[in-house]
Amino acid sequence: MNIPQIEIWDSVGLGIIIEYPTGIIISNQTGGTACVRTKIEGVFLPLANDYHEETKEFLSPEIKLSDYFKGEKYKGNGAIKGIDLEDVQNINEILNKTGLDKLIEIDVERLKESHEAWIHIKINDNNDFGLISGFDNYPLKGVLTWSNSD
Repeated sequence: MNIPQIEIWDSVGLGIIIEYPTGIIISNQTGGTACVRTKIEGVFLPLANDYHEETKEFLSPEIKLSDYFKGEKYKGNGAIKGIDLEDVQNINEILNKTGLDKLIEIDVERLKESHEAWIHIKINDNNDFGLISGFDNYPLKGVLTWSNSD
């Protein structure tokens, strides 16, 4: 029996995949130039993506996250051996600017499994966002993901 799969590597913007027994696999191309095909069962929720009509500018934390992993430390190689606490601090600073740090917490127990465009997270029960409800057992497990920089 084939398991349904949704491939999001052509999507643009930041999102989270909430690990949940949906019977549907969400897959993305991650890891910079390593082009890793990562996948997890769950639900994909786009977050904090906007478009400025006058300037025709795409506004998303994805831009700064992608720039960070293309920057001096990783140079686009995708951090495929895992991320560290310095990366956590930088990612948190980016998330903080959009208030996402109240909803999303990087799972520091899974840093070695995280890499560019695939950061393991905990999703907190935060009613300020009003985006998710009805889940049990907070914090939920999930992945912060965006377009790969390859």
